[in-house]
Amino acid sequence: MRVKPIDWLALTLIIIGAINWGLIGFFQFDLIATLFGGIDAVASRIVYALIGIAGLYCLSFYSRLDNDSIISQDR
Repeated sequence: MRVKPIDWLALTLIIIGAINWGLIGFFQFDLIATLFGGIDAVASRIVYALIGIAGLYCLSFYSRLDNDSIISQDR
């Protein structure tokens, strides 16, 4: 599977979102809201939207997985 720059960007945004959700879950601290001016700030909403779009884009990774290469790597 060839990795495109947009794949790296989407994965990075997903990781940022996952870290943010972990901080919310463990410490009730929203890092994105803190960095971008609150949960209702336009900048925060843009970042949340980009993370959401990245999550939807990453769903396409499932269809691009090559099961034969995964199986051959396990041998």
